[in-house]
Amino acid sequence: METFTPSERALLAPHFSNVDGPVFALVDLPETVKAAMFARYSRYPGTLRRLFLDEFAETLPGGAGVGADVEGARAAELFERIFVGYGDDSVAQLGGMHVAVEWCSNVLTKVLQRPRLAGYLEQSTRYIAYDAPMPGGGYRYYRDEALGPEYVASMDFLFDAYSRALPQVSAWVDASYPVSAGEPEAARKRAVKAKALDLLRGLLPAASLSHMGIYASGQAYEQLIMHLLAHPLPEARLCGQRMLEAVKAVIPSFVSRVEREGRGDVWIGYLGERRAAEQRWVERLGLDRDEAAEERSSVRLIHVDGDENQLLAALLFEGAGVPEERTLAAVADMTDEARAAMLGELVGERTNRRHRPGRGFEALRYRFEIVSDYGAFRDLQRHRMLTVQWQSLTPDLGAEVPEEVVAAGCGDLYAEALDRSRAEYERLREAGLSEAAPYALCLGYRIRYLLDLNAREAMHLTELRSAREGHSSYRAVAQAMHSAIAEVHPAVAATMKHVDHSTEPRLERILAEIRGESRREPLTA
Repeated sequence: METFTPSERALLAPHFSNVDGPVFALVDLPETVKAAMFARYSRYPGTLRRLFLDEFAETLPGGAGVGADVEGARAAELFERIFVGYGDDSVAQLGGMHVAVEWCSNVLTKVLQRPRLAGYLEQSTRYIAYDAPMPGGGYRYYRDEALGPEYVASMDFLFDAYSRALPQVSAWVDASYPVSAGEPEAARKRAVKAKALDLLRGLLPAASLSHMGIYASGQAYEQLIMHLLAHPLPEARLCGQRMLEAVKAVIPSFVSRVEREGRGDVWIGYLGERRAAEQRWVERLGLDRDEAAEERSSVRLIHVDGDENQLLAALLFEGAGVPEERTLAAVADMTDEARAAMLGELVGERTNRRHRPGRGFEALRYRFEIVSDYGAFRDLQRHRMLTVQWQSLTPDLGAEVPEEVVAAGCGDLYAEALDRSRAEYERLREAGLSEAAPYALCLGYRIRYLLDLNAREAMHLTELRSAREGHSSYRAVAQAMHSAIAEVHPAVAATMKHVDHSTEPRLERILAEIRGESRREPLTA
């Protein structure tokens, strides 16, 4: 056990969760100091606490306010030498921060999440009604004078339709689903609200404003900021500038290359050139717009990489002591029934969906091409452990009015809103504002995208997104993905035992709300 003098212990105590044990957390230190300490750690012969005392304790930042030293001299010097000078990017993975992005459009939320390697929390259209005005007045949608007065009139029309339909659809939902015995009134009220908001989500335009919380490493912020600054959408570039200032206020060394000549400007230029080349070749090959697009939702498994034998061999690899080819040969000699039994035992009982099999499941990959409404895409796009690519949101793939909205007597209003949305999109596009045109489209319009994922992530996605509490549109996608996997790899699909294929109409959130209500009840003796 390492020993420290009383004065050293006094220096350590505010910044280490314990001063004696071999496992501890760093507390109340700037992110740059923590990252720099870990970067130095790999070449320092002593312990982290001793490193702190020897090299960092006397250079901790002080002062307050804009322009104050927020990193500490020693940490900033190390970053300049290791990160900027040597180009050791891994150092920028050792510290991070929280950033809030407020009043951003649903178009921008997808741009923000595209780099993927961060933690995101997005305000949900499932629990928040969009019929109330913003603090400064007016409905919650993105505004830009360059989009014209016609855009404002169209957006107001869509939100007016949403606001008019909401009480009527809520009343229909409440009357259409019987109250169960012992159902708490508060739980039912929340479930009815969630159902009504789900049904009307497709009316909201992509211009609808949201709030996002982001937690990321310094490296992820550097890449995200450059991604935003290179984007053709003005809202994205403005967000990139604001995010750069926010990150510089806390961890400036992590993003110092963004504004450095010959570094950030070159990277941003490269991103722009790459996007321009993509558009150039799409237009040259006549792939920019499908005039005969089929207006329907679909889920197609377009490529499979690997088979069930490779999966079994991968699951056995870590416990074996032979090359993988010998394991593959042994598995291939087994009967289908024996292989299915072995897979069942290797996966285990899985009493809930959070019990997941080992890394061997990553030996299989599935590539899906999906056409769904934009609202479902928003939820599926958020999964991080997969590759997702999407095309521009256009009206070409159509939209449909939910049957329940028709039953509630709001079908004509919904259809009129979809038509108004499409017309405003076309107007903006013809005016040369193609990047901004998706703002005008309702979330009910469909979009085409690719999900490329391994079997382990497929298990997570299909089980989570098919759960009975989920939105019906992404539940349908998850169910179809699981059925497609079952056609090519039935034994693999059978291990995904928590996929819910039920389709009967229901008040989706009621069970979750009842469980939540029971947790809120006070304990009694």
